[in-house]
Amino acid sequence: MKYRLGLDIGTNSIGWAVVGTSTNEDGKEIPSRIISSGSRIIPMDAGSLSDFDKGNSISKTSERTRQRSIRRLYERGKLRRERLHRILSLIGFLPEHYSKELDRYGKFINDNEPKIAWVKDDSSHYNFVFKDSFLEMIEDFKKNNPVIVSDSKKVPYDWTIYYLRKKALNYKISKEELSWIILSFNQKRGYFQLRGEEEEKDNTKKEEFYALKVVDVEDSGDKKGNSVWYNVKLENGWVYRRASAIPLDWIGKTKDFIVTTELEKDGTEKRDKYGEIKRSFRAPKEDDWSLMMLKTESDIKFSGKTVGEYIYDALLENPEQKIKGRLVRTIERHHYRDELLKILTKQKEFHKELQDKKIYERCIEELYPNNFSHRNLISARDMVYLLVDDILFYQRPLKSKKSLIDNCPYEKNSYTNKETGEICFAPLKCIAKSHPLFQEFRLWQFLSNIRIYQKDKLVDGKLKTDVDVTSEYLKSEDDYVALFEWLNNKKNIKQDKFLSYPAFEINKNIRNNFRWNYVEDKPYPCNETHSLILEYLQKAGLEDFVFDSTFEESLWHILYSVSGKEELKKALTSFAKRNSLDNTFVDAFINIPPFEKSYGAYSAKAIKKLLPLMRMGKYWNENNIDDTTKDRIEKIINGEVDCNISEQVREKTKSLNDLNSFKGLPLWLACYIVYNRHSEASDIEKWKSPSDIDIFLKNFKQHSLRNPIVEQVVMETLRTVRDIWKEIGHIDEIHVELGREMKNNAESRKKITSKALENENTNLRIKALLMEFMNPDLGIENVRPYSQSQQEIFRIYEEGVWNSISDKDPEKEEIVAILKKFNESDVKKRPSQSEIKRYKLWLEQKYCSPYTGNIIPLGKLFTPSYEIEHIIPQSLYFDDSLSNKVICEAEVNKLKSNMLGYEFIKKHNGEKVTLNGGKTVNIFSTEEYEHFVKEHYSSNRTKMKKLLMEDIPNQFIERQLNDSRYISKYVTRLLSNIVREEGEQEYVSKNIIICNGSITDRLKKDWGVNDVWNKIIISRFKRLNEMTESHDFISVSANGHEIPTVPFHLQKGFNKKRIDHRHHAMDAIVIACADRNIVNYLNNESARSDAKISRFDLQRLLCTKKIVDEKGNYKWTINQPWETFSHDVYTSLSDIIVSFKQNLRVINKTVNHYQHYNEEGKKVMTKQVKGDSWAIRKSMHKETVFGEINLRSIETATLKSVLANPDSIVNKDLKRKIKELLTLNYKEKDIKSYFDNNSEIWSDIDLKKIKVYVFSKDTKDRFFATRKKLDESFDRKKILESITDSGIKKILLRHLEINGGNPSLAFSPDGIDMMNKNIKDLNNGKEHKPVISIRWFEKSRKFPVGLKGSKASKFVEAAKGTKLFFAVYESEILDKKTGEIKKKRSFTSLPLNLVINRLKQGLPPAPDDENGNHPLFVLSPNDLVYVPSQEEISKGEIIKPINKERIYKMVSCEGTQCFFIKQTISACIVDKYEFSTSNKMEKSINDEMIKEICFPLKVNRLGKIEEIL
Repeated sequence: MKYRLGLDIGTNSIGWAVVGTSTNEDGKEIPSRIISSGSRIIPMDAGSLSDFDKGNSISKTSERTRQRSIRRLYERGKLRRERLHRILSLIGFLPEHYSKELDRYGKFINDNEPKIAWVKDDSSHYNFVFKDSFLEMIEDFKKNNPVIVSDSKKVPYDWTIYYLRKKALNYKISKEELSWIILSFNQKRGYFQLRGEEEEKDNTKKEEFYALKVVDVEDSGDKKGNSVWYNVKLENGWVYRRASAIPLDWIGKTKDFIVTTELEKDGTEKRDKYGEIKRSFRAPKEDDWSLMMLKTESDIKFSGKTVGEYIYDALLENPEQKIKGRLVRTIERHHYRDELLKILTKQKEFHKELQDKKIYERCIEELYPNNFSHRNLISARDMVYLLVDDILFYQRPLKSKKSLIDNCPYEKNSYTNKETGEICFAPLKCIAKSHPLFQEFRLWQFLSNIRIYQKDKLVDGKLKTDVDVTSEYLKSEDDYVALFEWLNNKKNIKQDKFLSYPAFEINKNIRNNFRWNYVEDKPYPCNETHSLILEYLQKAGLEDFVFDSTFEESLWHILYSVSGKEELKKALTSFAKRNSLDNTFVDAFINIPPFEKSYGAYSAKAIKKLLPLMRMGKYWNENNIDDTTKDRIEKIINGEVDCNISEQVREKTKSLNDLNSFKGLPLWLACYIVYNRHSEASDIEKWKSPSDIDIFLKNFKQHSLRNPIVEQVVMETLRTVRDIWKEIGHIDEIHVELGREMKNNAESRKKITSKALENENTNLRIKALLMEFMNPDLGIENVRPYSQSQQEIFRIYEEGVWNSISDKDPEKEEIVAILKKFNESDVKKRPSQSEIKRYKLWLEQKYCSPYTGNIIPLGKLFTPSYEIEHIIPQSLYFDDSLSNKVICEAEVNKLKSNMLGYEFIKKHNGEKVTLNGGKTVNIFSTEEYEHFVKEHYSSNRTKMKKLLMEDIPNQFIERQLNDSRYISKYVTRLLSNIVREEGEQEYVSKNIIICNGSITDRLKKDWGVNDVWNKIIISRFKRLNEMTESHDFISVSANGHEIPTVPFHLQKGFNKKRIDHRHHAMDAIVIACADRNIVNYLNNESARSDAKISRFDLQRLLCTKKIVDEKGNYKWTINQPWETFSHDVYTSLSDIIVSFKQNLRVINKTVNHYQHYNEEGKKVMTKQVKGDSWAIRKSMHKETVFGEINLRSIETATLKSVLANPDSIVNKDLKRKIKELLTLNYKEKDIKSYFDNNSEIWSDIDLKKIKVYVFSKDTKDRFFATRKKLDESFDRKKILESITDSGIKKILLRHLEINGGNPSLAFSPDGIDMMNKNIKDLNNGKEHKPVISIRWFEKSRKFPVGLKGSKASKFVEAAKGTKLFFAVYESEILDKKTGEIKKKRSFTSLPLNLVINRLKQGLPPAPDDENGNHPLFVLSPNDLVYVPSQEEISKGEIIKPINKERIYKMVSCEGTQCFFIKQTISACIVDKYEFSTSNKMEKSINDEMIKEICFPLKVNRLGKIEEIL
């Protein structure tokens, strides 16, 4: 018996089925039984799937990568700080209190990080170290702006750093002060911006940052809701309109604005109808930092000051402004570097340690004890260089990404191994796409493939569509060369620009009747590099500069390889000198955007061999053809025998007679001539056993497919196929269907998803429209005049359909009947899919028959008088899409029979056809038909082409068959390795059969599989009927079968196939049974003119004619594979246990390697052995960091409990007295006696209810606080219950009360401004800083970030989805009534941090419970459990075969709750209703608490139970 494997591969699923074949009477293998089937699911959240389908770029690791980048920046900052500590400590610049907390290597001892500017005294109070400099600054304030320090105003000590940065430029500062400055530069060293990281400029507008003073605010009188429009007049004469619910008290204040000015194409400002410049204002947002950065940088540059000077002088002028966010944004690094260089150069004059050469040598030896080459390199430098360029502002070069570039499929480099002497080969990397050589190569390839089509053209008196007219416009080699030169100066080209090529002389008026063979509205690249260089030469005033390919390639190399702006300037200056160019060249090219780092499919070496055969005219030169290729060409021409030249190559080149004819060749032919094969042939191999798949998986380079979702499912498919191969022994044939979302690129997926959504909305709209289709004149109720759908109906009436029927016409009665039908509440009587199709086609055709032009009356649209007709008959070509359908008269459809539309018109034009009822219609003449088609289908070119088609060209079929998309080719190539026969050299094996969705849909319909599916899922719909006490979820078909359905309001997005995971296996069974003849029949291979077996022969072989109605109409249905097929499918699907891929890799050991020189001086890679090297594979916690707070509350306690902690007593006198008595060794009894004897003095004291302070840290409750921006969510309750600072709490409550208790008003941006303006009054006349953000707390469970240093006091909350382990414990309990020992389960969800700590210690994830019980078992999401029946529980054993209906999948857990869903369910029929509001359940369908009785199942990849735990 031979085995066929069917695969249905989707985004996150693999359906598979193995079908056994037997030999029929003709000796052919036919499917005879289902061996096994299954569904393998790769769990993925709905958001990721939706993003993938929409074509959004997606990476599951992107957020993790972003966070890792932040951590690395922080770690690098710490490393720089440690290096600075070592140097500053060695030269004695660090303060004593700071240096004693450092170890030998500049690290803080015990993670105790001191502040360099603050020292703790004996009483644990912090004192500012640089008090003298602070007092100097105060004196400077008094001198220059005395208001700052008047009335005992406080000045922050932190401002001293800016004073010292200014002072150090001209005067001596102490060593300790200089070290403070140096370390502060390590914290803030600016942003190093690479070329191309600037935001892309929008040439239609100009955005600028302004800080402008408000001179006046006037009420305009206009309103916007509850807000008033104000005209805000600014100091420069501009007027800003602002809506606000609170009067704007802005006069005299300086406000920040982002001002957007609209621009014309020439760069001038746009003006409105009054002549005013069109500009808009808005407040700065977080993503406007780059604009504020540019403004700050320009201010610094204009002032001529350093950053430190600028900040200090700005504070001196206006001390109220914020430093962070206002004065200091992310400023480019060179500003900071220049400042520190000036400071150190000046201080070098005062401190000999910075000049001493011996000290400098000790410093570099300290940093580089073993790196002699670097020590020698910087030995001639000085201390300033070491601190500035070697430590603080050192920027490591970016790591090479060469390993990610694909290898050339043709070329390799050979080298001799010096140790072994053997010849080795190393692959060559593919060329950069921006390389001038590749740009030329791509343009010649574009020209060899270009075709020009005339959409409509009379050929021999017949109207033809899409006629190839390329030869009329590109007649000779010179024409191609001229076109090449025209395109070579362009960046890209679109169809409209291409057709406007002057040499074509295609008039603008008729240009719409032409197209090219590429996507119409998509730009295609020409020579982007050449055009960019020309553009910037023009900007440099060098438009007449003539250059050759050597100049272009050299310049490209500089622009491509240099990333830093300073380095680029140096390289361009040197290049300009060599080529006698001045500084205008450098100034222009310094701003050129960097080339994209993308790569072609071949190496430069391969392109140099291929390109000479692709060039034409003056660009072709036989001397450019390499000798090896020239030798091969001579042998091809002369027919000389050479085993390296295949017969296939000779066959393809038989029309090329001499060397001069080997020019202008298409790429594929050039590849065959030069390399004897196409590039794909290098990947052909055969896997002889499942272990070969293991070897491939082990060697597979992760991320090589670029899309992680596609890569994941392809790798899982191979693992699944490997396991199937192991189980059945051999696989002879593989049939595969790849989901369309897998095959298409991001842009295509986006379009498909958008179109599918549009179609779904259209269908729902039409259903609703048909259901409410009624007219007041007919006396039908429920007419809604404001309904959008009814307005569309009225439009249809206006266009003549309704009015074309007189009131006395009997058709009106038919319409009334139809309308009543659509008004029925019975589901069966609502519009069917066929009726929706009819209506859509009717609208598209503008209510006319395409073959007669007669209006199709609405009253008969849904009757047998009109039929849906296939333009290209299905007997000739299988195409069941709407683009191949029209609706026409039933009698015309019968007359058309198996002819194409245009063929029918030519044969029967002008004939009269009598319709049912006696009415006669005329078939269109050829001219009338062509005019009708062009007028009605000009917007649907696909359908227009089919309507005007006389025959089915082979190219039309090939286009449908050919699936050249990369991922399809990749998957079929891999699967071919399994079934490829010996000596088979085709890229796709002959034992691989590709199916598509339309084939499986047709087969499921013809083979009754859809009825089987209804039977599989019907129980869920019956349950919903019981839950809703309705009949909405079941309808009855014409033959009496129950059909699952859903009410109309639930139909959006619903697909009954998608609610159960087993549909993947169902499709795989159908795919496996679809043999080559069926596929050829349905994908139209048999419609080719050169087909080995005709379509009619296949129809008779595969199909049976079935009568479909009483009139004798019939259709051909494909025969079932075997007699009991439907029953076998049902049995197989019912027996499936769905397999889910687990992703529980929480931590793993990393294997790090580092490069160093061994004892022999050879550079080697060595495995790292130090450290534990654990990698955490899950997100542990959310980003927000909290601090624990100790909240105090007052409670009552007895004297006995108080004596243990007398300091907690609230009453100070009582506390003092009790502490006094305790020092006198009074016991509890003595103390009671004392208070009893002195009751007159202590009359208000009740020793049984003493008020005491209770702190949250002494209880089980934990409270954590963090900072949060003030916003409109802060109502009275939130302020009272969550804000820690009592003073701020009072301010906010008073402000809220003034604004009527409305937080939307009080804490809007304007409301917060108003509050801060009046903050002194709100704070009982006391000064208070502006309140922008507050510290709020919450009661929750959080865990510390670390165990040492400051990390122990930082707390975080577990991230969503990190409860991955649910522990189930079982303990034995004695029943006191019966004396029996009973088993009782207990449960808990394990936090991820606990699991990680246990795994690091080599322990299992779950600890023992508080009673010392080991976990009975631990469940994780996607684990399967079996819920035994009462009979099985009482017997103590599971009845075999196991009941698949009682298998559930674990979904999630929280606390002691665990949630499940039936293992087959993939989606709810009714969201948040079918099972619960959270779409999961704790109890089974039979109302059993699952966690109390379930047992976990160990299921393999194929859904086989390996163990019941």
